[in-house]
Amino acid sequence: MTQSFESVQQIADALLFEGYVLYPYRASDGKNRVRWQFGVLMPPAYGAVDPSERTWSQTDCLLDGDEAVLTVRIRFLQAQRRTVLNAERVEVESLQTEDASYVPWDEAVEQHVDVTVDLRELPGEKAFSVAGGTELETVGDAGFLQRTRLPLEGVLALSKEDLPGPHGVNRLRLRLENRSTGKDSERVGALRQALIAHHLLVAADGCRFISLLEPPEWATGYVAGCENLGIFPVLAGDLLLSSPIILYDQPQIAPESQGDLFDATEIDEILSLRTMTLTEEEKREVRGTDPRAAAMLDRVDSMPQEILDRLHGTVRYLRKVTEPEPAPADAPWWDPGNDTSVSPETDTVMVGGVAVGNGVRVRLRPGVRRADAQDMFLADRVGTVVAVLSDVDGVTHLAVALDGEEGEVQRSHGRYLYFSPDEIEPLVSAG
Repeated sequence: MTQSFESVQQIADALLFEGYVLYPYRASDGKNRVRWQFGVLMPPAYGAVDPSERTWSQTDCLLDGDEAVLTVRIRFLQAQRRTVLNAERVEVESLQTEDASYVPWDEAVEQHVDVTVDLRELPGEKAFSVAGGTELETVGDAGFLQRTRLPLEGVLALSKEDLPGPHGVNRLRLRLENRSTGKDSERVGALRQALIAHHLLVAADGCRFISLLEPPEWATGYVAGCENLGIFPVLAGDLLLSSPIILYDQPQIAPESQGDLFDATEIDEILSLRTMTLTEEEKREVRGTDPRAAAMLDRVDSMPQEILDRLHGTVRYLRKVTEPEPAPADAPWWDPGNDTSVSPETDTVMVGGVAVGNGVRVRLRPGVRRADAQDMFLADRVGTVVAVLSDVDGVTHLAVALDGEEGEVQRSHGRYLYFSPDEIEPLVSAG
């Protein structure tokens, strides 16, 4: 089953390191002083101090049978405290080398625990532990980096429920608890015995998972009975990926991405360019902040121009305007070039007995409930309809260019104002 888990390793690693260290990737920056926000399971003692922090999570999912061997991989980060020692092994505030500036910092170690169980043997619990320890790294002649990890303990409880009906569906519940014995009442200290950025990979040999996001109609009632807390499952190939960050089924990493920048909500190109602008002194601090940040910096600094160009923009679907080819059977349904039933430039919609379409002049009457604040400045303005469009829900919209210089700019850029038919008044009489 290891090979199956490897098929989703890239997306799982993106979850593991989301927000690990943020631009400008320096320990001294304010954004990097409050660490680890996603998928954190704190020790029970800290959960009693701060109930807003979770100490357990629950995954509910659906299986289409009751005879399967389950393999669950629990993945998380274990924090380790890095302190800086001089050549005499005395703790100091910083350590300077030719290319890096080291300061105290909490790094993290990837951990995973595999649990295998027969579905027919549930309910059951599987306890696990992760050892602590101390390591010492020599930094040239300047001194040492000392890394200390505290032990972790946890329990995965598994249960199943046979659901009524003719479909043979079972609801599988996985409850993951942090049972570490830490007593630290400060968040920074408690994180050192937390399961950080935790998520689950689940394989079922003998059954298949049913999507909770796009279930077949007969399974919608079963989905409504699922309760996911602190984590949510999606399909990833034949596997289930239960993530603290909401994903779609079959999530993927963009093929243009050259590696983790630790902030999947940002654009790779922007972060890469901003990282390139760091001063040499700032880069020294980045290299000393964390080994992963140092590797990211080296990758960005050595990125060839042709690779950077790929990040600038990617067109995933092209349609020939001249000499169009027949649309394939699986062509995107949203491409107007494949749908001869629509023609935005010639279609019309009836408004007050007038066929309104391209070239018809109208007065704007923005609706109070639908309009944004800026639309109040467009009330009673006059413009010309450019196209009649329909959105994915089949609702009709009119693209309008204002009269005067504003409209000329809109036409030159192809950027128009959009209104519902009941938000315009035709300036021609019904024929």
